[in-house]
Amino acid sequence: MKNILLTLSASLLFFGCKCTKEVAAKQPTTTQASTQTPFIWESANVYFLLIDRFQNGNPENDKIINRNKPTGVLRGFEGGDIRGVIQKLDEGYFTNLGINAIWMTPVVEQIHGSVDEGTGNTYGFHGYWTKDWTAVDPSFGTKEDLKELVEKAHAKGIRIMLDAVINHTGPVTELDPAYPSDWVRTSPKCTYKSYDTYINCTLVENLPDVLTESNANVALPPMLIEKWKKEGRYEQEVAELDAFFKKTGYPRAPKYYIMKWLSDYITDYGIDAYRVDTVKHTREDVWADFKKVCDQAFTDFKKKNPEKVLDNNDFFTVGEVYGYNIGAKKQYDFGDKKVDYYANGFTGLINFDFRNEAKMNYEDLFSKYSNLLQNDLKGNTVMNYVTSHDDGYPFDKKREKIFEAGTKLLLTPGISQVYYGDEIARSLEIEGAQGDATLRSFMNWDDLSFDRIKNQLLMHYKLLGTFRSNHPAVGAGVHQMISQSPYVFSRTYTKGNFNDQVVVGLDLPKGPKEISVGTIFANGTKIRDAYSNLSVIVENGKVNLDTNFTIVLLEKL
Repeated sequence: MKNILLTLSASLLFFGCKCTKEVAAKQPTTTQASTQTPFIWESANVYFLLIDRFQNGNPENDKIINRNKPTGVLRGFEGGDIRGVIQKLDEGYFTNLGINAIWMTPVVEQIHGSVDEGTGNTYGFHGYWTKDWTAVDPSFGTKEDLKELVEKAHAKGIRIMLDAVINHTGPVTELDPAYPSDWVRTSPKCTYKSYDTYINCTLVENLPDVLTESNANVALPPMLIEKWKKEGRYEQEVAELDAFFKKTGYPRAPKYYIMKWLSDYITDYGIDAYRVDTVKHTREDVWADFKKVCDQAFTDFKKKNPEKVLDNNDFFTVGEVYGYNIGAKKQYDFGDKKVDYYANGFTGLINFDFRNEAKMNYEDLFSKYSNLLQNDLKGNTVMNYVTSHDDGYPFDKKREKIFEAGTKLLLTPGISQVYYGDEIARSLEIEGAQGDATLRSFMNWDDLSFDRIKNQLLMHYKLLGTFRSNHPAVGAGVHQMISQSPYVFSRTYTKGNFNDQVVVGLDLPKGPKEISVGTIFANGTKIRDAYSNLSVIVENGKVNLDTNFTIVLLEKL
């Protein structure tokens, strides 16, 4: 509540509101229509967070595993956990941001030891160094925490996307032996010169590569057998594996063990999606099979838990094909081979070039993305971002264009991925941090207690995010420019009996402004500007507004 009040007061100072109607705009308003709005993955507003760096909800698990060696800057566990995400969910933080899907870094148990990467010791705080796919890392929380998170998110209409790693295990340390040689390779290191040299190799030194190309039957790794017996669940795990392989007919190859273990998070908790890591470092048929396994698990969950079914959406998968961009349409080019990952298990791919294309002007950016998504990529989508956990060249690393970044991210066709802290300008340049670590500082919650600009930015993200969440047309609809100066455009979306239309104006003058709504809203229609919360009537194909804002977000009341 304290942060909300601070946000409101800061917003009033910034925007210079002079009337009670505009004061009401400072907290996003959810219209009645939004409760009837279907959730459309192609227009999702996704919040991406590193569990360890977002919110420490349970300090008692901070040292539950002895990971206490001195580390490089931001290369150890910092205390964030699933309980912290639940706290912010309970507070309404994600709802107020218009977030309708949360993507978290992997929850699975990480290696217990550390590796020295030349910058001091590093632990697997980021979640990508798996020790045991069947367990939630104790530093992140418990399976009960994860169950509570999914249920509470679903109650608020928010989907949960977990992160799937099949390509590799965690590094080998004095506490973490390598998986057997029939499970992983430990050399050679990838040279990234051809399709083969992206796949049959390790990404870096000491990152064992799962033999995902193999269909040979292999036994369970001895270290997992020993671990599960100590934890009293060996018989249960083996019985579940037997049932899985009998049902699917897959060989007991490493990739299928891992697919079973990852699909359990669907069967057991009802998660809605996977973001899949290091996609181009395995053969594409691996992901086609993974999608089949996920789809079956999602179907099984819905049959067993009809009261928990949110809608008829399929299980969603979005792939990290590092370097893919929307302009490549459905192909990723390795140089000696082109691969269509959309035809191999993915509905969406992360769009790695958006942070460059965000430098374009609004109309060129919006029309390009709309044309590609409505034509070449019809039925598929991309996930856009301006910053992320492993892209050292974000759109605005120095946080000098924070409002522009939010506007372009949240209004561009496709899925929007808000990286934790984008909405309050968390610094991406941390003194002493090397490589990706500088992008992964702890969430800067304290800044909201004194920083007026960051409170203004948070409100900007709330207003745009809520509008986007209420209107699938923003991300999934057809874009059409109405006027170039002032810059006004429409988005329209139709699916079955659902129709959605909005009109948006950007870079408008403060004070009085006349906005053409084209043929989107008929004369006499009462519409609302979701940015100022003012209501107006359409006359002669236009509306007149007098606000201190340069943005209008028009929706039918």
